[in-house]
Amino acid sequence: MKPAKTRLGAIILGGGRGERLAPLTSYRAKPAVHIGGKYRLIDVPISNCINSGINLIHILTQFNTTSLHRHIHSTYKFDIFSRGDIEILAAQQTADNKDWFQGTADAVRSYWDRFEQMNATHYIILAGDHLYKMDYSEFFQHHLESGADVSVAVRPMPLTTAPELGVLKVDTADSITRFVEKPQTPGLIDELSEELDGEQKVLASMGIYIFRKDILKEVLKIKGDDFGKNIIPHSIGTYKTTAFRFQGYWEDIGTIKTFFEANIALTEEKFKFTFYNEDYPIYTRQRFLPGSEIRGAKIDHSIVSEGCKIRNAEIKDSIIGIRSVIGDGVVFDRVYCMGADFFELVPQSSIPIGIGNNCIMNNVIIDKNVRIGKNVKLINKNGLNEYQSDTVTIKDGIIIIPKNATIPDNFEI
Repeated sequence: MKPAKTRLGAIILGGGRGERLAPLTSYRAKPAVHIGGKYRLIDVPISNCINSGINLIHILTQFNTTSLHRHIHSTYKFDIFSRGDIEILAAQQTADNKDWFQGTADAVRSYWDRFEQMNATHYIILAGDHLYKMDYSEFFQHHLESGADVSVAVRPMPLTTAPELGVLKVDTADSITRFVEKPQTPGLIDELSEELDGEQKVLASMGIYIFRKDILKEVLKIKGDDFGKNIIPHSIGTYKTTAFRFQGYWEDIGTIKTFFEANIALTEEKFKFTFYNEDYPIYTRQRFLPGSEIRGAKIDHSIVSEGCKIRNAEIKDSIIGIRSVIGDGVVFDRVYCMGADFFELVPQSSIPIGIGNNCIMNNVIIDKNVRIGKNVKLINKNGLNEYQSDTVTIKDGIIIIPKNATIPDNFEI
């Protein structure tokens, strides 16, 4: 009998409530958060799959899923000749299970009957809220050649990031010998560190795993609902578990600070991650928008998306999202303006969607469909690290204006 052909299927985890990214996640799931002016975070793992030749993709979702489901359905369609399939599997209550997903492993466990029937010999488990480019076929080849039952993608990271990551140790053959989820004490972090790239770092899990199908079935039987806390530590002691060293850029978009800094970094000329690669594109929804109108603006080290109208403004180190409207005399310095979901041809309010004349903004995230009046200053003049109101939030010193908010003329903070 001819042996079954190895085939890698993908399972993308839609994430939890995303409270650390609030208010951006108040109306949408974490993977649906807009990034780079025109993309959503979910576009990253899906595009990596497509570019890696993986066309059997399943996305597990739970919280605030409407915009995420709509985006996936309108963007990703395989034809009958590719034999591909992208399927959304939402959390559901059944006769056997009255609860929602309790964690990453529990989400996969909840749909295991379906995954077991799929034409895949291995599964790659992915997060829906990371920014990176990876050829998963190289990872899969490494997994097969090493004879591993389980493989974990890893990357050297600074010691300061260890309390937010899963940290591991490996032997000389890159077999994983120890795994600690989010170590908190300096002594433990020092114990897990090693000299990497000429300095003391930790080897961190990227939250990307490959399992043999039969092994995944077995590990999901253990008590525990999370891959990082439960499944991976169990696998290390039970199965051959190997590390795959990734050298490229990777960022876990878990907080407002990491989200903001990752976006603003995209404006740098030689940043390690770029959307400008025709051979390895990041796909997103086709909107068929017109080119942007720019009339007298001075724009430096910034990204301007389609369908914008920008008048005599000064924009520096900023990202301007689709359909943004920016008035005369506006000054942006390190601003991510997400734009709008539609062109407001007839204003529905005394303050139209967009940025009014003579506004000054620094270190600001402006969510979709925001109305900002004239002479508004969003500069955090009191140097607040945290602040909360109905229309303005400050986290880590970054000002966030939530979706659909209205900021009146002459407002200052």
